[in-house]
Amino acid sequence: MSGYILAIDQGTTSSRAIVFDAAMQMVAVSQREITQHFPQPRWVEHDAQEIWQSVLDVSRAALEMAKLEASQIAAIGITNQRETTVVWDRASGEPLHRAIVWQDRRTAEICESLKADGYEKLFTAKTGLLLDPYFSGTKLRWLLESVDGLRARAETGEVCFGTIDSWLIYKLTGGARHLTDATNACRTLLYNITDNGWDEELLGILRIPHAMLPEVKDCADDFGCTTADLFGAEIPILGVAGDQQAATIGNACFAPGMMKSTYGTGCFALLNTGTEKVVSTHRMLTTIAYRLDGVTTYALEGSIFIAGAAVQWLRDGLGVIKQASEAGLLAEAAAEDQQVYIVPAFTGLGAPYWDAEARGAIFGLTRNSGPAEIARAVLEAVAYQTLDLLFAMKRDWGDHEIETVLRVDGGMAASDWTMQRLADILATSVDRSAVLETTALGAAWLAGSKAGVWPGQQAFAAEWRCDRRFVPGISESLRQAKIAGWRDAVSRTITRE
Repeated sequence: MSGYILAIDQGTTSSRAIVFDAAMQMVAVSQREITQHFPQPRWVEHDAQEIWQSVLDVSRAALEMAKLEASQIAAIGITNQRETTVVWDRASGEPLHRAIVWQDRRTAEICESLKADGYEKLFTAKTGLLLDPYFSGTKLRWLLESVDGLRARAETGEVCFGTIDSWLIYKLTGGARHLTDATNACRTLLYNITDNGWDEELLGILRIPHAMLPEVKDCADDFGCTTADLFGAEIPILGVAGDQQAATIGNACFAPGMMKSTYGTGCFALLNTGTEKVVSTHRMLTTIAYRLDGVTTYALEGSIFIAGAAVQWLRDGLGVIKQASEAGLLAEAAAEDQQVYIVPAFTGLGAPYWDAEARGAIFGLTRNSGPAEIARAVLEAVAYQTLDLLFAMKRDWGDHEIETVLRVDGGMAASDWTMQRLADILATSVDRSAVLETTALGAAWLAGSKAGVWPGQQAFAAEWRCDRRFVPGISESLRQAKIAGWRDAVSRTITRE
């Protein structure tokens, strides 16, 4: 059997398809941006049909670029933006509302009401999550309450709910399969991560009909086959994982204590805690890292909502750069005596603050502050926020050892300046993956290993390669001064303790 794997990486701002060969090397990449819709302040939506069409187009383009027939693809692996919520007609496959994106904050009031009723501890104990608009469950409740007739149809099984993976599986299989995997299910506020199943008590609280939920499978499993008309032959779908879990797998963080951080639209750090479900006391998330052969591996996760999106703001909002790669060069030109801080709370603050009402702020401006200082503050904010996560995780992990090296990937990881400043602020070494498309690689490995054409876990981990190691290079006194300035800036931004 051919060792070629097609990885579909459906992200917040674009859809990508990557073909990997038997040696796990990329041979073709196709990408297309998707439209961002902002119908109201705090609302973020995608067109689910546009997402599907973009995935179909880039997948076909990648196969054409690789000069491969569908029959030469051993399997498809899917990774996706998590928490983004889609509802569609089970029979026709037509979306019944735009997809509500993970960044969307419209359900803040629902979350506050649930907290006021004393439900947060229950949700956290069962799901490992906090009551925040970030997650899918309250988005789905909003849809059921806001779209005429949706609840009645959902209760009779006429409506499907899914995150983006479920939506793509449904479309790829011609409506034959309504499935998800454990890593996506665990981000919905509806999935019990101890019992590994949809939780009836939580469904009752949120008034969500069980009939609209997908079946949950392992990350490497049989998710059906594509219909032959899409690519010219059926292709089995054998791997699925949410983007951050796929990046954890792609970085070969299989041992407890290993940690990765992915820098894309947002920043997401995951610490593998093995089969131990660590309950956070510092407002981290307890989540499923992956589930293989029925065995669940857990992680602590810290979620930063704005990372690369702030660089897009420099480009599109302020117009101080023409392309994202210029941010590091501009930051390097900043005056050393300028200490400007940006708290990029454009859509609220994630871990460990979880302040949905916080908004972005700039501190420390002087008459001499300019584009270079603002660019540096944007990139440094990524490092400071990662430090906040690492500090909280170390306290949650207790006496256990965390690896002294952080593995990083994602678009922002390509910036040498940013990764060096990350190492400086964390006071630890940072290893940049030789494959920046680590998320897609993780999905591809799930599918390839399940198909039997790629190596198992240990052999795959042995193949992981570091492109460059960044080591700390500033004095401890300067580091502490910078951190103190960041903490002061955050304290002035948050709206609640």
